[in-house]
Amino acid sequence: MTESLMKAIQVGKYGGPDVLKLEEIKRPKPLAGEVLVKVAYAAAIPLDWKIRNGWLKEIFIKTLPYTPGTAVSGIVEAVGEGVTGFQQGDRVFGNVNGGYSEYGIAPANDLVHMPENLNFEDAATIKGGAESAWKVLFSEGELEAGQTVLIHAAAGGVGQFAVQLAKWKGAKVIATASTANLDFVKSLGADLVIDYTTTPFEEKVKDVDLVIESVGGNNEDRSWSVLKRGGKLVSLTQPPSAEKAEQYGVTAKFNSKFPTSEDLQVIAQLLANGTLKAEIDSIFPLSETKKAHEKSESRHGRGRILLKVNSF
Repeated sequence: MTESLMKAIQVGKYGGPDVLKLEEIKRPKPLAGEVLVKVAYAAAIPLDWKIRNGWLKEIFIKTLPYTPGTAVSGIVEAVGEGVTGFQQGDRVFGNVNGGYSEYGIAPANDLVHMPENLNFEDAATIKGGAESAWKVLFSEGELEAGQTVLIHAAAGGVGQFAVQLAKWKGAKVIATASTANLDFVKSLGADLVIDYTTTPFEEKVKDVDLVIESVGGNNEDRSWSVLKRGGKLVSLTQPPSAEKAEQYGVTAKFNSKFPTSEDLQVIAQLLANGTLKAEIDSIFPLSETKKAHEKSESRHGRGRILLKVNSF
């Protein structure tokens, strides 16, 4: 019997965007507890190119060649033995192994049903985007109504959702952005937007309850002083300094808690009913994945970068 083939991006060696190759490979089959998803859109998130560069190979262990990508939206093509929550034709989003491909495999518990009025483009922005924003604000940051949060890189794929979700929760939002993105971030609902290219944020900010740190390095070093004692700093990039946290009398967190399936359903519904808006920077065909990675690595995008894989 002839094996079914599919188009997929392959990384045969670690390196720059040139290592991304569109090839035909064997279409996977779902094992027990797994779901085969026909991918509509895959998000090109920073984690993808950091893995591709080989920077994280001690953490994300890959057997070369591998297919990048995790955050997708699509339709269930087939289910493995024992899967009862999904059936062929269901519209889903979530984490799929090898998302830069026409079909990807996911454990059933890594997928979430899409609300009826949510489109595939917006659904593909949830994992690694809105989900990460929910994590740092609520799962890790425990942000409450009436508190003040400083959100760095507020125009990015995570920051745009963090601003909106924090306002939805009833918090005061201070954000940093480049000159070109000031009006955009204000339009998301931020109470104060600081142009980081002209103004050191620490000169304008003090006594915040929570800092969302997604830049790292010197930016993190300068963020400690704006927190009130007992406040929290949550990092998206690296484990923050325990010494600095102790020095300033605050809590520092990195990847210890994650949103539940119920949280993801709330996010999906907020997107579906228009409470949350997903800013999509650009959409590339799978054949132009190299351009998508180059755009993401430039760090000058606004919102999420997507790969369009299949049309429905």
